[in-house]
Amino acid sequence: MSEINKKELEHLAELARLELPEKQEKKFVEDLGKILDYFKELQEVNTDKIEPMIGGFELNSISREDVAGQTDDTGKGSDSFPDQKDGFLKVPPVF
Repeated sequence: MSEINKKELEHLAELARLELPEKQEKKFVEDLGKILDYFKELQEVNTDKIEPMIGGFELNSISREDVAGQTDDTGKGSDSFPDQKDGFLKVPPVF
């Protein structure tokens, strides 16, 4: 198991601004040790022939161009919002 002691645990708890009950400190030391051991195990995995994952920057924008003055939804005559007055949507009062 990875070496993590009570002093290091207290330091980590202080950095994270956590209050650890004394009776649970031993369990946290053991749990953190297991987590660190797992990371050591992952570092031993051979990844020589695996390409790094990349993402996001190769995608093209699927949004339409934002052009001033062009619109395809004026709200006039819309069946989804039938209440209108003088070209504005009519809504019930809020206050």
